[in-house]
Amino acid sequence: MGNSIAEIYLDETRTQFRNYKAMAEKAMAQVDAGEFFALLDAEANSIALIAKHLAGNMRSRWRDFLNSDGEKPDRQRDREFIIEGEDRAA
Repeated sequence: MGNSIAEIYLDETRTQFRNYKAMAEKAMAQVDAGEFFALLDAEANSIALIAKHLAGNMRSRWRDFLNSDGEKPDRQRDREFIIEGEDRAA
C-alpha cells in the first residue's frame, strides 16, 4: 500500500475543503452585490461579513497549526465584522 493513513487523510481533507469552497462560491454567486452586502436588520450580518469572518477564523486556526493551537495573537477578529474599501473591491 503506497499511501500512509496521514496521506489519505490529508487528501480527503483537501477534497472536502474544495467541495465546501465550491458550494459556498455557488451559493454566493446566486446573489448580486447589493444582496451580498445587505444587512437584514441592525443585529444581522451580511453574507460578505460572514464570509470575511469565516476566512479570518480559518486563516487563524489553520496557519502554523502544527506548532500552535487555536486563535493566533495577530488576528483582528473585531475588524472581520467591518466592511472596508478593499472588501468591496475583492
